[in-house]
Amino acid sequence: MAKYLEVVVNRPLFQSFTYMNAKATEGESLFGRRVDITFGNCRERGFVISESDALPENLGYDPRKIKAIRRAIDKSPVFTEETVALARWLSEYYICSLGEALSVMVPGGKRESDFCGLGFGDMDGLSVGESELSEEQRTAVDGIMGGEEGIMHYLYGPTGTGKTEVFLRAAEKAIALGKGVIYLVPEIALTQQVIEAVAARFGQAAAVLHSALTPSQRLSEWNRILSGEARIVVGARSAVFAPVPKLGLIIIDEEHDGSYKSGSAPRYHARQVAMHRCISAGIPLVMGSATPSVEAWKLMDDGKIRRHVLTRRLAGGAMPEIRCIDLSKEDGRQGSISAELQSEIEATLAEKRQAILFLNRRGFSHYFRCNSCGYEMKCRNCSVSMTLHRKEKRLRCHYCGWSVPQPQKCPECGSLDIGYSGFGTEFIENEVRAKFPAARIIRLDTDSISPKELPAAIDGFRRGEWDIMLGTQMVAKGLNFPNLKLVGVVQADTGLHMPDFRAAERTFALITQVAGRAGRFFPDGKVLVQTYNPTALPIACATRGMTEQFYEEEIETREMTGFPPFSRMAQLVFRSKSEETSARMADEGGSLLGEILDSMRRAEGIPEEAKKAMEMTEILGPSECPLAKISENYRNQIILRGPSIAVIREMARRLLLGYRIPGNAYIECDIDPASVL
Repeated sequence: MAKYLEVVVNRPLFQSFTYMNAKATEGESLFGRRVDITFGNCRERGFVISESDALPENLGYDPRKIKAIRRAIDKSPVFTEETVALARWLSEYYICSLGEALSVMVPGGKRESDFCGLGFGDMDGLSVGESELSEEQRTAVDGIMGGEEGIMHYLYGPTGTGKTEVFLRAAEKAIALGKGVIYLVPEIALTQQVIEAVAARFGQAAAVLHSALTPSQRLSEWNRILSGEARIVVGARSAVFAPVPKLGLIIIDEEHDGSYKSGSAPRYHARQVAMHRCISAGIPLVMGSATPSVEAWKLMDDGKIRRHVLTRRLAGGAMPEIRCIDLSKEDGRQGSISAELQSEIEATLAEKRQAILFLNRRGFSHYFRCNSCGYEMKCRNCSVSMTLHRKEKRLRCHYCGWSVPQPQKCPECGSLDIGYSGFGTEFIENEVRAKFPAARIIRLDTDSISPKELPAAIDGFRRGEWDIMLGTQMVAKGLNFPNLKLVGVVQADTGLHMPDFRAAERTFALITQVAGRAGRFFPDGKVLVQTYNPTALPIACATRGMTEQFYEEEIETREMTGFPPFSRMAQLVFRSKSEETSARMADEGGSLLGEILDSMRRAEGIPEEAKKAMEMTEILGPSECPLAKISENYRNQIILRGPSIAVIREMARRLLLGYRIPGNAYIECDIDPASVL
């Protein structure tokens, strides 16, 4: 075994560290293992990325100061050379340390558990699907698995047209060729049907990676994958890093979903990582959705992603009838449920069928307001309105969790003339229970149900234990209910006016996705969309089924305004508990970025294309973030925008390495941000 180990740690430090293996044994290697080390005055977990018998040439300090590792945590390697190479790419692309990259990739368990994977012990081999494929499905499978090397594919079609079966057949073909498969889904808790389908088809050849597993259970699955025992991996975002031997295919279901983007460092997007892995290995990547991201749609139009279209619902259903209800013409005394929606719910219940009511807002009401002085109750830690939760009799912040008792008078002027505006799922639940007292009602949102309880609740609705299910966007994703007839979107405008360039795209996707739950098994599905803006592009297109028109107009708008896919972006957020420090950092950062860009433009020997990209690169800001304060931190931002992500990344990298950050502050760097809130 080598005497000296190169180790990286999960800290924002852009360097590795040399440790000594005092118990070196002949022939044994610690590469790819985690080690327990003393780092400064702290005990830390490190990753061994190389080893040597000789001292590093660039050590830079007295070799006698080299510390010995305490112990090796793993009995065998938990990552490979390929994992390190992927971590290096992740580190460079998303401007994080190699240790941070490896930490997000490798499970944190200290030892394996007796976790039995999917728990289908009687399914030891592959079970080839018996359902007959439609002509569209066969063409798609053949196109995906018989195409050119490294080609990216997109399976596009309305909900219920059999995209999952195409994914599974493509996976079967890859595994039959001795290859491995990664199958990404947005959220494991909401895609139990996919897990069951994979388990039934592939048995013990399948592994699942998700947040509900303990670190030790996750490590057990990870080692099954590493050993080749599991040949298909199903998981959410981080499963894209799975160390699948002989990887032959990556599948991204519901590609448009925002949960594929990490909200903490490293802020990677699973789609970008999957593209990198597939291009590097020369293997197919297949994505799918009824509502592709605007970027994916543009790449399909440009011929850079091959589009495979499914048009026919296969379970005997048809696309549902969709109607728009203009709330501005409704009687305000009716409540959140219009007369027309109430009538349709009554008819649905009379037929012993089921209904879903969707609103993308939790809580009882949206915000507290004094009618005398205009005071609005905002979170003390965040610049957002507090939401009333009536059962708790508290106002709660949905960003940091801070809450206060429900006030009986205005905290500012003492007036008793106070009220609440807007409504959330808790408000709707009370109203629905009052209007339909005999109905069995279940509410699904993060206030009312835990992730562990969610699969059982969804399964109960599928079995007919509930008549009405109401909730937030979790009811819009990937769910399949045979007896569902009616879907009601209580207010389609909720996210439409957010100060974010993706607001229209998200609104269109949510309405289309939740509408797709209806009519999957019967041709009589109905969707009612309540809105104050029936002519708004995403609402009008979603309710009229004008998908292509929406993408055409949204792409035209993005081109006019210079947003992706016609530019690349990075968001730099300067945050501090001091409002003054946050603003000063952003000002100084903006000045430094200007100097960095000027320096890059003046450099000699720059290719003409790179020079042109630098000239077109913009520094937008500094300015307050739309959400100017979150969790007691004030936030200011700078947006870098231009045609070349390489130029933008280099600017951000130089800023992060060259700017001395105050002790009470932090700079968040988000490459290709999914949102700029």
